[in-house]
Amino acid sequence: MTFQTRFTPRRTRGFTLLELLVVMVILGMLAGYVAPKYFAQIGKSETNTARSQIEALEKALDMFRIDTGRYPTSDEGLLALTHAPADESRWSGPYLKKSVPSDPWGRPYIYRQPGEQGDYDLFSLGKDGQPGGMAEAADVRAGS
Repeated sequence: MTFQTRFTPRRTRGFTLLELLVVMVILGMLAGYVAPKYFAQIGKSETNTARSQIEALEKALDMFRIDTGRYPTSDEGLLALTHAPADESRWSGPYLKKSVPSDPWGRPYIYRQPGEQGDYDLFSLGKDGQPGGMAEAADVRAGS
């Protein structure tokens, strides 16, 4: 008597195409809801970083003025906070621990002395690099 074992392949159950499509739609809806909120927070944090850096630069400029009796000229720029101007004997810097930072978008801060709105103007043109703008593209100015 011979026993013949019969092997029938087990059918492994997988996901149907419809189930996969439903999961993809749900994930897409979640991403569509979460992504804009996440990227809006990134924009706000860059603007807050620019504000913080401008405040630190303002303090360094004030320390420069206390020592020298004046703010750096536009020609000397913010570099005068880390390197003594050639004709300034009362300079007691450096007034920054590190070099002058770029804004969060990788461009240099704009410094003008005398300023249109005070002793000096210090600002970043924002994400778009153009004057004016709204939200992330808005200029970030000293005192704003």
